[in-house]
Amino acid sequence: MSLIQPLARLLTSNCCRIGRLASQRRYASTAACRPTRAWNPLVWGSTLTIAAALGFSQTTVYSDADVKPTAQTEESEGRVVDPATSIAFPKTVRVPAKVPIPPLTLVGLGVRTVSFINIKVYSVGLYADLENPDLHVPANLSPEQKISHIVRNTACVVRIVPTRSTGLTHLRDAFTRALNARLVKAKQTGELTEEQVIQEGFPIRKLSGLFPNSPLTKNTPFDIFITAPQGGKPRALIFRDLGSVESDWVATNFVLNYVAPECPSPALKESVIKNMVDFEK
Repeated sequence: MSLIQPLARLLTSNCCRIGRLASQRRYASTAACRPTRAWNPLVWGSTLTIAAALGFSQTTVYSDADVKPTAQTEESEGRVVDPATSIAFPKTVRVPAKVPIPPLTLVGLGVRTVSFINIKVYSVGLYADLENPDLHVPANLSPEQKISHIVRNTACVVRIVPTRSTGLTHLRDAFTRALNARLVKAKQTGELTEEQVIQEGFPIRKLSGLFPNSPLTKNTPFDIFITAPQGGKPRALIFRDLGSVESDWVATNFVLNYVAPECPSPALKESVIKNMVDFEK
């Protein structure tokens, strides 16, 4: 019995050591084979060319902090403050892209107010690529004609900065209401045929589906970018971190709505018109 006990203890010790080594091998193998989570870029619109051109990701949170992610829109140091809300807008912004996009210049800004309860909802700024060599703005045009010409012929950004936390679905509802109203008016005036109205309804419905039921916190800029016209390609209307739709009519009219007679921010329109009085290119 004295010989059997040591042998039993030896076998037991070896079995435990083998078990531990096997466990270690399995853990090391699992760790080595574990896939690395790759950065998943946001697909902007239905084409990969737009996604490649605009380097924004789904997880990018827009911030005006000093340290910015590489996909962050670059901003100039000079700023203009909306006197109604004290929200500051950079004088220029640059949209990061593999295809270079020149700096976009602040054309005007203003507050959006819900009139019947007099609540300041957000400040909004309009930017445009005024250095576009194909942009020719005659001095004899009216300020309204000048801004319409600019929106129709070059890249633009609409920046919305809420004065209080809100939801993305609230913005979505306002966007789709405005576009549908302009669609009805375009049919009534003969700008669009019945068939064209039906056709433009598809990108508007796609736009509505881009917005999740997520919050947009106070003072967080939300940017909407429209590409410059390119021969043979529809303009893209791109919502930061959400996606895009492609339609010349929808993209152009989305921006024109902010300088229309029934615009959401009369203060913005007044600011834009004032800055367009002496502008020519």
